Amino acid sequence: MHTLRLRDREFRPGDFAVMAVVNRTPDSFYDRGRTYGFDAALAAVDDAVRAGADIVDIGGVKAGPGDTVDAAEEIRRVADLVAAVRDAHPRLVISVDTFRAEVAEVVAQAGADLLNDTWGGPDPGLADVAAKHGIGLVCAHAGGVTPRTRPHRIAYDDVVADVVSHTVGLAERAVRAGVREDAILIDPAHDFGKNTRHSLEVGRRLGELVATGWPVLVAVSNKDFVGETLGGLAVEERHAGTLATLAVSAWQGARVFRVHDAAAAVTALTEVGRLRAAR
Repeated sequence: MHTLRLRDREFRPGDFAVMAVVNRTPDSFYDRGRTYGFDAALAAVDDAVRAGADIVDIGGVKAGPGDTVDAAEEIRRVADLVAAVRDAHPRLVISVDTFRAEVAEVVAQAGADLLNDTWGGPDPGLADVAAKHGIGLVCAHAGGVTPRTRPHRIAYDDVVADVVSHTVGLAERAVRAGVREDAILIDPAHDFGKNTRHSLEVGRRLGELVATGWPVLVAVSNKDFVGETLGGLAVEERHAGTLATLAVSAWQGARVFRVHDAAAAVTALTEVGRLRAAR
């Protein structure tokens, strides 16, 4: 199992790291623009740090379909915020959620420590940027779909096998590109290029990703598969389901947890850690 090293932080096997989401988008499915303003976004980072977050993940483009956001606008939304967060929190690990190498280059110069490519590598230049700046990379699985689209009736012979093959392949490609081996994570990307049944299967068999040795990131917070599994719950009703899914993922060996409520995640993961230690 790899020890994960980002900035001056070290996350060993068995450690849990909370990654708090901060969206500089006016149309996020969860906060609906609450942190779109610069001051609001910076305050949200401060709140996440106080809550115990180890990493903040800053995004400038809504994941789902919506208004077009070109690279210049994405840079406008995230680059200055990354620089401000770096000044305010020198030890905090800063991640940026982007699938564009052009954006990655700018945020790396601004102080980002991790590039969170949630769309599964549509721009191979992202790995080159991570290698150039000595920073980390998240290698995710989205079934090869176009970023910001929702495929109709996507199918897999074995979704978990597909996830393992794709994410490990991206991780190995990143190493060949010069990305530090101890700065790479893999992410099954629940709901990205997957229906609810696929996401649940990934959740049940998460141990197969953990067994690859790469640190596993899970991003399940308030997602559609949680709501649908629990009978069609609205976004604001998915908190308990999110925490349950985090706990199951942690028990199976996931290491980094991307969440909207950092304080609740810290509490839940602390309890999982104690239960595992008692075992």
